[in-house]
Amino acid sequence: MLYFCKEGIVMVLTRKALAEMLIKYINKKIDLSTLVNWAEDMIKEADFENSSFELIRGILARIGLADVREFGLTWDDCYDYLQKLGYNVKVELLEV
Repeated sequence: MLYFCKEGIVMVLTRKALAEMLIKYINKKIDLSTLVNWAEDMIKEADFENSSFELIRGILARIGLADVREFGLTWDDCYDYLQKLGYNVKVELLEV
């Protein structure tokens, strides 16, 4: 979400936008480095949805460390983040 102010355009990161990026990663539409870079950029540049400031900041901070071997990003991490963001996760298997 973008909004205009005297200083220019400001990006507001919502729970929905964060969830959408996690889904892109889970579905292999983006790779880990893209997700990590995005998270780092959002921490530096975006404002966060007021009602979820702490939650969004905490998840972004953790994703920002996912490229460090000791931290990583597991399926369970993504599942937990999506649950905290207010989404139920359902896995569907499709034969290719």
